[in-house]
Formats: sequence, structure tokens, C-alpha cells
Amino acid sequence: MAHEIHSDENAVYYACGYSNDNCIYLSLGSESYLITDSRYTLDATTALQKSTSSTQVVIDTNLSKRAAKLIVKSKIKQIAFDPKAWDYYRIMEIRERTRVKWIAKVDLSLKQRIIKSDAQIALLAKAVKQGAGAFRDFAMMIEEEGIGKTEKELFFLAQSIMSRFGKNTLSFDPIVAIESNAAKPHAHPTDRRLQEGDLLLLDAGLKHKRYCSDRTRTVRVEEGFAFSRKQKFGAKRVQKAYDAVLKAHDKAIEKAACGMRANQIDAICRETIEKAGFGSYFIHSTGHGVGLDIHELPVISSRSKTKIRDGMVYTIEPGIYIPDAFGIRIEDMVVMKDGRAEVL
Repeated sequence: MAHEIHSDENAVYYACGYSNDNCIYLSLGSESYLITDSRYTLDATTALQKSTSSTQVVIDTNLSKRAAKLIVKSKIKQIAFDPKAWDYYRIMEIRERTRVKWIAKVDLSLKQRIIKSDAQIALLAKAVKQGAGAFRDFAMMIEEEGIGKTEKELFFLAQSIMSRFGKNTLSFDPIVAIESNAAKPHAHPTDRRLQEGDLLLLDAGLKHKRYCSDRTRTVRVEEGFAFSRKQKFGAKRVQKAYDAVLKAHDKAIEKAACGMRANQIDAICRETIEKAGFGSYFIHSTGHGVGLDIHELPVISSRSKTKIRDGMVYTIEPGIYIPDAFGIRIEDMVVMKDGRAEVL
């Protein structure tokens, strides 16, 4: 059996069904341990008792020292860790107390999580459904009271609405960008005020039982508008760019198939946008995996040669960003099922 050590919250949760902000998970053959401090004794023991996990809860004030003792006691010869998930000081604090061989495995947990189970896909689908409902609620809010509000005010309202006023945790801080600010893929909110007829980009998601959703829509704000994929803009150049992004989005989903490489899916989006004359304005990758983390594997980019398989969940999110003018992105999460991509 695998010998592994994790400290990333989502990696620990995936391994044993519980995690917090101060814990270490150890898998030492037939034995596994969740090491944490006394603040989490009740939470940890209750959660693991309810789960099917056989992981033992260990309480200590010095997690690193206790982890090292358990590794030494187990008499294992080597242990795997993800060097991207640990800071140097903490991993060395454990390593220096042991004599085992430490095997660096980049994205150790993420690679284990790249194929989702049916149960995990159901949780992701629920998060997507709840997120779509929150988008509708945000549109209603804008119609009722959003005109004249600043991006900063809309950002605050998006946080409240997307979390369903505290019922859900956010997948990430929402991106709310008007007109030229939408030309920045990860725009920060400004004091610009929303006006009737403005282009508005919303990128947001929420979590359901820790599993994330991620969605982006770009719309023209007018009476009766909705965060749908079909949009009509007043300016011809904006409409041309929007139609190119939508075509790239739809074509990538239609053509994606098991056995393809991730860079082939990226190429579908990129070539479509290049043919429309906006190739130099598509400045990021086409998508990323989604699960317990908002960014997981597979990465859908020009550099990724990951083979696409059933059970993978990832985003398709082409975009066009014209500096000081406007930005457009359309994003949906898809799951590979029976060899094809289905929108969640």
C-alpha cells in the first residue's frame, strides 16, 4: 500500500473525509493517521466516525514532530509527498527527524483526483445547478437596484448572492467587471458605475459539500437581460468578438472526445478565435479541472498533453480581451461521459 504524507486541506479531505487548517495526513501502509491539535478533537473524531475511513485521529501540539515519530515507528523505507504542497521549513522539520527516502511526486493528490466518481460528479453537478440559480438571482438584483452601483458594490453583492447569503461557501472571489475592466481576465473591482447598455462580465462559483462550481457569462445589461449564452450587443466589434468566443466554446464542447489530448481541445478554441481575427487577444488557456479545488487537473492548454478520459471534469472558457476596450469570456464546466463532453 502507498506511503504518503499530505498537509493541503483538500488533499487531506480526499484521503480521509475530514480536514482543517492545521493538520497532517499520513498513510503508512495499512495504517493511516490524521494529526491535528486539540481545537479540532471533537470535529475530527466525529467526522471520521461518521465516515468509512479507518484513519486514526492523533492530537498533538507539534504536528511535524508527531508525524516524524509515526513514520519512524512504522519502519517504512520511503514516503511520497507533493513538493508543491509543502513549504520548505515544514517538510524539512519532518524529514530531518526520519531516515526514510522522501519521494517527490508533483501534484500527488491532484493526479489521484483527476477521474471523478459518479458520486463526486453528482456533487459537482449540484454545485453547478446552485451556481446557475445564483446567477439568475444576481441578474434580478441588477434589474431591481444594480444600475448606478459601482463594481465594488456589485462585487460585495455578488459575494452575498453567490454564497446564497451564507448557505454555501464561494469557490473563489467573484469577478465582476464592466466594459474596459473586463479586458483584464482577473479584474479587480473599481469605482466604475454600471449603466444601462454596459457590457458586464461575471465569473463566479460556489461549493456544494466542498465541491466547486465555476461559470462565466458576459452580457449586455438591459431590461429583461439574463446570464444566458445568447447575447446581442450594440457595437459591431463587440458582437463579432462575442460570436467568436461563443463559437469556440460550443465547438470545443462538441468536438471534445476521450482519447484526445488536452492541447487538441485548446487548439479548437484557439483556431476558431484566430479565424475570426482575434487570435492575439485570447491570452490564457482554454480550461482547467474542477473538484475540491477550483483549479485541478486536467489543464486544457496548448502545452498539456494529458489524454482526456471519461470521468474528467473541466472548464471550457475561451475569451477575447481588447485592452482599454472590452473583454469577453464564456465558461461552462463539462464532464466526460461515454466518450463525449456533457455540460454540467
